[in-house]
Amino acid sequence: MTVESPQIALSGLLPERIAELIPSQPPFRGMQIFKWIASGAQSLDQMTDIPLSLRHSLAEKTTLFSSSVSRILEDTDGTTKLQIDLGDGLMIETVLLFDGEGRKTACLSSQAGCAMGCTFCKTGSLGFARNLSAAEIVEQFLYLEQRAGKLQNIVFMGMGEPLLNLEEVRNAVCIFSHKKGRALSLRRITLSTCGIIDGIYDLADRGPAVRLAVSLTTADPDLREELMPIARSQSLEKLAKAIQYYSDKTGHRCTLEAALLKGVNTGKKSAHNLINFARRLPVHINLIPWNKAEGLPYQTPSAEEIASFYRQLKGAGLNVTIRTKRGSNIAGACGQLGKTQSE
Repeated sequence: MTVESPQIALSGLLPERIAELIPSQPPFRGMQIFKWIASGAQSLDQMTDIPLSLRHSLAEKTTLFSSSVSRILEDTDGTTKLQIDLGDGLMIETVLLFDGEGRKTACLSSQAGCAMGCTFCKTGSLGFARNLSAAEIVEQFLYLEQRAGKLQNIVFMGMGEPLLNLEEVRNAVCIFSHKKGRALSLRRITLSTCGIIDGIYDLADRGPAVRLAVSLTTADPDLREELMPIARSQSLEKLAKAIQYYSDKTGHRCTLEAALLKGVNTGKKSAHNLINFARRLPVHINLIPWNKAEGLPYQTPSAEEIASFYRQLKGAGLNVTIRTKRGSNIAGACGQLGKTQSE
């Protein structure tokens, strides 16, 4: 259950809702405030075209942000991780990533902790605390933009399972994509799920039509159940049908993500199972060499192990890439969030 801030956080509201908070004002005031937040305003005082009396009134019953940045960690590869204090004793993390061409991506969290319990993920070892509000999701993006300027992409690949907090994620995406705000194209927003089948259908039917990534890890049913407890109730056959449905409904090719674990899911059998699963679907496969996380019983595969697995998939005609490792020195890489390493 989401814990509400004592004051309403304006960062999580669309213009119409902001306008409802100030019924004595003309409706365009809601849009003005919304634009100021989207453009990076860090206080009501910076909203110079808003009457001073209104700013004072808003300050009494609202807050611009419901959270605050408590720590900033920077890796030598340019990756930046922010630890964010939610104000109720909980902490989340969000990450700024740079690709080889300098494009900037916000990796956002949707929950504090995670209930999925994937055995190779540090966040999954923390347990679940609560869902984040739309404001807490939006604020991660705004804090990253305060540090790095305009960002080009968003991936919901941080802490938590976004399809188990879909309504708040939807609200946040509406704010990100609003034409009078940041106006991010839905094609620049990716949601990653461990395979919540009902959620995939819900997202396909009710939107928003963001890009979908599915953390598959392995197409061996027994091994997947061992590594990802959610697989015990979400069969591979039903997951494949949901992926196909999403692609048909949105016109987007989905991504299958596979965290490669040394000696666990990188052999010929694993490659064969993944090929059989993926070859019938409109997907791209993203291989993610496991990032070391303290306390978890896995190792990163060798370069040859990764290359061999890649060659088998590529040789079967699949569209496949190997993800470049970024942010591992600050525990900001895939599967590491929730545990801070020294700078």
